[in-house]
Amino acid sequence: MSRKQVFQFLDLPREMPRRIPLELRTAGDWGELYGKFGQAEASHQSGRCLDCGNPYCSWKCPVHNAIPQWLQLVQENRILEAAELCHSTNPLPEVCGRVCPQDRLCEGSCTLNDGFGAVTIGAVEKYIVDTAFAQGWRPDLSEVVATGRRVAVVGAGPAGIGCADRLARAGIHAVVYDRYEQIGGLLQFGIPTFKLDKAVIAKRREVLEGMGIEFRLGVEVGRDVTIEQLLEEYDAVFLGTGAYRYTDGGLPGQDGEGVLPALPFLVQNGRIVAGNDTWGRPIAGWEDKIKLPDLAGKRVVVLGGGDTGMDCVRSAIRLGAGKVTCAYRRDEASMPGSAREVGNAREEGVRFLFNRQPLAIETDADNRVTGVRVIETMLGEPDARGRRNAVPIEGSESVIEADVVVIAFGFSPEVPEWMSALGIEGTPNGRIVAGGSDRLPYQTTHPRVFAGGDAVRGADLVVTAVAEGRDAAQSIAELLAVQAQPAEPAAA
Repeated sequence: MSRKQVFQFLDLPREMPRRIPLELRTAGDWGELYGKFGQAEASHQSGRCLDCGNPYCSWKCPVHNAIPQWLQLVQENRILEAAELCHSTNPLPEVCGRVCPQDRLCEGSCTLNDGFGAVTIGAVEKYIVDTAFAQGWRPDLSEVVATGRRVAVVGAGPAGIGCADRLARAGIHAVVYDRYEQIGGLLQFGIPTFKLDKAVIAKRREVLEGMGIEFRLGVEVGRDVTIEQLLEEYDAVFLGTGAYRYTDGGLPGQDGEGVLPALPFLVQNGRIVAGNDTWGRPIAGWEDKIKLPDLAGKRVVVLGGGDTGMDCVRSAIRLGAGKVTCAYRRDEASMPGSAREVGNAREEGVRFLFNRQPLAIETDADNRVTGVRVIETMLGEPDARGRRNAVPIEGSESVIEADVVVIAFGFSPEVPEWMSALGIEGTPNGRIVAGGSDRLPYQTTHPRVFAGGDAVRGADLVVTAVAEGRDAAQSIAELLAVQAQPAEPAAA
């Protein structure tokens, strides 16, 4: 690489694609916030890469993308080769380019992040795949030999899709079951369209079906088909069932009218935005949460500071809420969500109240929400995970007025009865036990059943679930004595 190229970052500042104007975002526009790079912008931003000898961006990425290599291909306008390289490590690169918290992962680890501004990796990744698809690129499976093996994948979310993709590349026929009416899981229903246009998921489904992957949607394992039937029909089963159990916090008054769990709020709103306002088959325990209140002019308080909380506050803005407040029990620096998403929310008019711990939901005589009683906190000693505890300050209680309260404390997995009946071991907090010294990676206590993603590790990032589904496919191939594509092929 020439001296001019190496020091290109001195002349070209970090830039992101243009964003939807603020006045449109707050008026109900649900389009993706960030636009797309053209060839020139993508090449310029890729050219800022230092091509570090030890690329921290790749190591920080859960799928260990060959980032410097595909940035170089973009500079050379070799987009189809860049797309091939992206897919060699990541079954869902166009999704990760949109929804990954790059500021915490690859871009946050970029050598230029201190002082010069990180390379705009996520936007370039999105550019590569969108452009390649538009040019007709599709995964080349012409050299793949069908093995006659068949695997059932339970869950069409990131882990399931990642697994099915790699199974297909190994010549194993994957049949994916999902209780929802579309593929994607929370990519389709939980992540708002202003972060991920659902046409992206539709295109990925087209690509996956072109690879020979079969989807059986609106089918719930344990209700419409048994796990025993799957084990009889298939050589192995992968469980990518996600994390859907609502963490409510046990607040007094949380059963009041106007209190909504975050995930049903996002799922149902996603259906409405997509033009489908029917609930379909409800998830157990959510039947009474399917009707969204009219938020126009309302005071909305969201409890929780993660990415799900940011999706909720920004959705409330687009639904016309008069005032949206996010209350979080620690300080801003301790928030688990993406700093970029917090910045977008603040720009759109969301008010943040930090160091506020909720004590109860206040309701009136008709059990309608009137506010959230909170107490101020200060940061104390670190907990077992190293995070400083939120310590209440005596005498600092107050009430945040509210008409609607969205609880975004998180979601956790749950081992259903049909798994337990099969002898699949789970932990007390609902996670499936997979892997171990006496088992293949991602293999459960049943030898022909594998699991990965949120169902195993708890609610986590999309890219982490993709990585685990991808790697579980390699273990399945090993069990079935099939030569799989390596999880992380050598960069081209």
